[in-house]
Amino acid sequence: MTVDDQHATTGRADLLVLGGGMAGLSAAARAAGHGLRVTLVERGPDLGGSARYAGYLWTAATPEVMAEVNPGGSPELRDTVVAGFPGALDFVRDLGVPVGEPVTVLRYGTGHQVDTGAFVAACRRRIAASGEIVTGARTEHLLTDDAGRVTGAGIVTPDGTRRTVRATTTLLATGGFPADADLRAEHVHPQARDIAARSNPWSRGDGLRLALAAGARVTNSGGGFYGHLVPTGVELTPELYVEAALYYSEHAWLFNLAGERFVDESVGDHLTTIALVDQPECRGLLVTDARGYREVVCAPYVEGGPANDKFELARRRGARCVVADSAADFAHVPPEWGYDGPRIAAEIARLAAGGEPGPARSILPRPLDEPPYYVIETTAAITFPFAGIEVDGRGRVRSADGGVVDGLHAAGADAGGLYRNAYAGGLVPAVVLGLAAADAARDRAAGTADLVPGPAGTP
Repeated sequence: MTVDDQHATTGRADLLVLGGGMAGLSAAARAAGHGLRVTLVERGPDLGGSARYAGYLWTAATPEVMAEVNPGGSPELRDTVVAGFPGALDFVRDLGVPVGEPVTVLRYGTGHQVDTGAFVAACRRRIAASGEIVTGARTEHLLTDDAGRVTGAGIVTPDGTRRTVRATTTLLATGGFPADADLRAEHVHPQARDIAARSNPWSRGDGLRLALAAGARVTNSGGGFYGHLVPTGVELTPELYVEAALYYSEHAWLFNLAGERFVDESVGDHLTTIALVDQPECRGLLVTDARGYREVVCAPYVEGGPANDKFELARRRGARCVVADSAADFAHVPPEWGYDGPRIAAEIARLAAGGEPGPARSILPRPLDEPPYYVIETTAAITFPFAGIEVDGRGRVRSADGGVVDGLHAAGADAGGLYRNAYAGGLVPAVVLGLAAADAARDRAAGTADLVPGPAGTP
């Protein structure tokens, strides 16, 4: 019995997109603009994925800055993202979605505020005008021919109908695997199995599994993830993904259960979050002083962004929070919390008196010396992993033999290797590689696509 015999209906597309988040929508909308036949398949009940919880298109200001802040990332992907940033902004504007004025993000990035809800709606309109959108559908497998070229996929629609979609180009854009505990433990960190996901619940590693079955390979396992510190004991529902994130940790101290600081918190909350996953029980006490509370805890993280009192929000939600009048109060941390309170008290007193911090605070050396102290017990939450499908600078999926899997692209969180224990934006890489897949589909449809290279080192 052939694959087509098992499926009730068959369709054809120039571009088949598996995943309806930022990368998949960008690819499908661009391809529709090229006049191609497009089919977009999304596992969730609606489009948007985790992009709905984001608000800025940003990346490193220059290739040199990207290399400096992300030395372990793929040089090819680093350069692709920075070079593609202006084109990504032009694409968003072409959809009729307003793009804000440039602002500085994380000291080294340039970003623009974008209404991602408006972006999703604009992409939906463009795709639906000439293509097909299927939501609530599961992809069973990729189709391949005798030469190993990917030629589409078999999907199952919400009513149980099995369909074969034949396509000259297929894009994997399913959002990575933040919602799959086993893959998090395997490719992020063993303790990542138990951390919360601040992402859509449909990103369960479908793209990675499909790619591996087609001869692809994983890259960057153990390379970290993008996420943020969040209060322990607070259920992370979507409306809290931004509100509950403790971005201000750059202006705080973080102590582990042994009462030790273990990371330079000032380099960024995203890096502190990665470091916390390697600590016992993946939890710690986040401490800032009265000045930090006034100037940072209650302020927007990025100019023009939302502002809320994150300490008060955490307390209302039942997190472990306390206001300590002095360093000495830390000696009386409740025993059931499990921390070495006397050690924390002694260290805070030493630091507040001007003692040299260790690890050093390289970016924000200001001593936290204005009591009272605002304390939240925190843990890590993941938005997407940095491990994923290995791709080249055009988003083509690399094969185990060093060549590429013909006809198959990956973008967004499905594509791994851009960052390694570093971060410079998630939406821009998704758009850039999504657009690359659409342009490749246009070239294949026109018969002008490049010849697919063989293993590395062969013509």
